[in-house]
Amino acid sequence: MDSAKPTDSTHATPSDASTQPSEVYLRLLGETAKIDWKDLESFFARGVLLFVTPGGDLVSVAEAVANDDKVAVTQWLTSGMVQRMQADTAADFAARTPELWAVVVAPWVLVQERGIKT
Repeated sequence: MDSAKPTDSTHATPSDASTQPSEVYLRLLGETAKIDWKDLESFFARGVLLFVTPGGDLVSVAEAVANDDKVAVTQWLTSGMVQRMQADTAADFAARTPELWAVVVAPWVLVQERGIKT
């Protein structure tokens, strides 16, 4: 994974800007990196790839998964903001070279397409 970090302020800070980021959030932010789809295909094949829709905060989602925040994760899954990577999305990513960012919260790998307008 590339060592550069996302700079879009909607993704670089926790959802609640009135609080300081947690240690978990900061650690996960530091572990978030740009990645090519080909490097994610094996995670998709194993069923451990979670897709965070554009506009969601990738690191906040990772933090909720890491903290086993069932309420938040269930809400995001129900709304569709977070979902297991679907075959049609995987095929789309394989057919083009989108800017993808990922972070690992074992056993999950969370991925988000960047650089598109929401």
